[in-house]
Amino acid sequence: MKELNLKDILENTTDLSIEKKVWYVAIIGRPNAWKSTFINSLIGEKVSITTNVPQTTRKRVLAIYNDNDSQIIFFDTPGIHKSEKDFNKKINDVAINSFKDSEIILYFIDSTREWWEEEKYIRSILEMVNKPVIKVYTKADLEAKINIPDNENIVKISSIEKTWFEELLKKVKNHLKTWPLLFPEEYYTKQDIYFRISEIIREKAFLHTKEELPHAIYIKVEEIEETDTMLKIVAYIFTDTESQKYIVVWKNGSVISQIWTEARIELEQIFEKKVFLALRAKSHKNWRKNESLVKQILN
Repeated sequence: MKELNLKDILENTTDLSIEKKVWYVAIIGRPNAWKSTFINSLIGEKVSITTNVPQTTRKRVLAIYNDNDSQIIFFDTPGIHKSEKDFNKKINDVAINSFKDSEIILYFIDSTREWWEEEKYIRSILEMVNKPVIKVYTKADLEAKINIPDNENIVKISSIEKTWFEELLKKVKNHLKTWPLLFPEEYYTKQDIYFRISEIIREKAFLHTKEELPHAIYIKVEEIEETDTMLKIVAYIFTDTESQKYIVVWKNGSVISQIWTEARIELEQIFEKKVFLALRAKSHKNWRKNESLVKQILN
């Protein structure tokens, strides 16, 4: 899927006279609040990768929801958490900076987890934001471990069963103005092919590595060659240290082989063509302290 710019939008939108309820909505919450799961369920496509590892989402991911009377552009953002690490602070900034570009904020709260310091931290941030905030209690199909208040700025949802989505969308639309479409109606995301591929590989790497190692990983897609029937990809999994690289590879290449197999299969499903994936592991010492690289990864 190609990267859109203003010229593309003006050329590709079928009718700029079409007006709907339109604008940007930021989704925030602590890690594993199921922000990305909601996005994928609502859009019906895999827009954001999901794992059980906190901070899977590193950069703002744009998802475009279209129906008969609206075009809502959601920002899926990294989980906000308290940390003294520079890299984690920068990830927090990605989420917080999405506020200024949005009309509404959806504050996702995991109803199956007890209240933690992270929620107090997020609420302290929201107190300084002069925009509508809708609290969304997730995982409503499971037993709640916290009290869910009942008022007009609160909704509960289940992204697995797709329940109460209509109620949430109705509340969002109440805050949106009628506006010409910002994207062609057939678009559901704004991701270039390099980012799309790197995210799928990163998801599989997260799923097959242990403990803190996922946060020491980044993916670089070095080369793509595409034909009508084949997609050839050269990509690297970079780690912070040489020892971490061996964990990614593991005995006889067992771990990286699993990552390779699962990534290739999913990429074939997404792009609907055969995929040749050359995947290697390399170490890039202390990459998280490289300011220019981190900026490139998070922006």
